[in-house]
Order: sequence, then C-alpha cells, then structure tokens
Amino acid sequence: MIRDFHYLRPASVQEALELFATYKDDCKIICGGQSLLILMRQGLVATEYLLDIKRLKELNFVRYHHEDGLTVGAVTSHRTVEKSALIGQTYPVLSAMERKLASIQVRNWGTLGGNLAHADAAGDPAPVLISLGARVKVGNSSGTREIPLDEFYVDLFETALADDEIILEIKVPPPAPRTGSVYEKFNLLQSDQGVVAVAATITLAADATCKDARIALGNSGPVTMRSKRAEQCLIGNKLSESLLEDAGAAAAEEAEPITDIHASEEFRRDLVRVLTGRMVRNAWDKAASVDM
Repeated sequence: MIRDFHYLRPASVQEALELFATYKDDCKIICGGQSLLILMRQGLVATEYLLDIKRLKELNFVRYHHEDGLTVGAVTSHRTVEKSALIGQTYPVLSAMERKLASIQVRNWGTLGGNLAHADAAGDPAPVLISLGARVKVGNSSGTREIPLDEFYVDLFETALADDEIILEIKVPPPAPRTGSVYEKFNLLQSDQGVVAVAATITLAADATCKDARIALGNSGPVTMRSKRAEQCLIGNKLSESLLEDAGAAAAEEAEPITDIHASEEFRRDLVRVLTGRMVRNAWDKAASVDM
C-alpha cells in the first residue's frame, strides 16, 4: 500500500526547482511514474512529498539544429520519441530502440527523462544515448549544468544528480559523417527488459578504418557502461572477423554481469561477447553505406 504523501504540482520549471529545493530532504520527483509507482506500491519507496512535473510544457519538446544536434525535453514521452519524424530521419536508432521498449501503453505515458533518472541498468534508452555521446542538462534553483551520460550513473539506481537537481533536457550531438548506430537486446519476452543489451556507434575514416567507436552495454553490470577496451580494439583498424572477435572478447571481459533468475553471470558474459561483435559489424555496415 502506498503511504500518504503531499502532492505538489508546479506550474513552471522554476517553481518545480524551488519546491524541490524546499522539500528535497523527503521529496520524490514523479513524471510518468511507470517505475516509481511500482516501488511505492511495493513499499520500497516512501516519501512525504511527491513533486509532479509531468505537465510542464517547457520540458516537453523535440528540437534539432544541424550544428547543436538533438535536444529532447525531460518529460517527453517515449511514444513521442518513437513517432518523431525528425528523430527517425536523423537518429533512426533511437526510434528503433523505442519500438522495443515495453508496451505502447508504457511508451504513451513513460518519459525519457524519467527513465534515465530511474537509473535501472536494464533500461533501453541509456545504452543508445551513451553510444551517441549524449549529455543530460540538469538544474536546481541556483542554475544548470550538463553531465555526459556515460558519467551520469554512479551505481544501481544511483546517479550523479545532486539532492536538489532535476533532469531538464537530453542533448545528443549531430552524427558525424560516415557514422552508423545500432542497438539490440537479448530478452526472453518481446518488449521485456533485456537480459543483456549492446549499443554501438561506429564512425569510419575515408580509408574505411574505424575513426571513432562508442560501445555501451546494458544490464551487464550495476550501471549502463561504455566498453572502452572494445572501442580501443576498433579504432584505427579495418573490419575483419578477428577484429570483431577481439572487440567482443574485450567487452565481455570488461562487463560486470551478475547471476539472477533470468541468466547466469557466464551466460550474460557470453551474450555480451556475441552481441558486441554483431552490433559492431551492423554499425560498421551502416557507416559504410552512408554517403560522404
């Protein structure tokens, strides 16, 4: 049963930040509530104040500029991201990821910022956004700052947010020329959380060698993480079977999977190895097919 709480519904971002600063010692932010309400019903989370930012239109938008890239407001729904023609044209991997996230009902109400703030290592958006080099803009009543998403996660369900900070925006840089991005998760049920997930973004040089690589692993440790060892295997090299094997092995070694009711540590580690090699190949092929 959910414990009684005081419900706060600010009319603006500034009011939300001021209310959060006032009640931060015993206050939770709710947006879509797809994760928080479950935890509250289970008695795992109890709070004196619940601050609802869902209806803040200032944080509900999708924008793109060819120099600055993509900016998505924190309360923008997963369904909006999925159906956005702008995102589908410039970051198709984001649209594809959203189609695999839970159910349409969840995507209609759950929000991108809420998903990232929840900090579940099995979440879908974080690996893709990390592979794309995303940053989160966060703020409190005193000002704002930006945090690279690959530095945002501290531990399972823990982030680098200060006690009085709220995610305001998600920013994704414009894709470099000859860049391909892909995402895949291995799950037992369609649209369920991935037992393991891998996102890969590959940028090729003019000579077809790997100029840059970003590989992100989901549900392969306490936080969504980059596999920098796998990335280093790729940079400066041309595509080959041995290169894919080396990258997969490096990612599997760097991962920190656990054993639970869904899979053993050994099985997850092997999945990381296989999926990493597969995603690198797919991203490489996409990058090679992009017109200069």
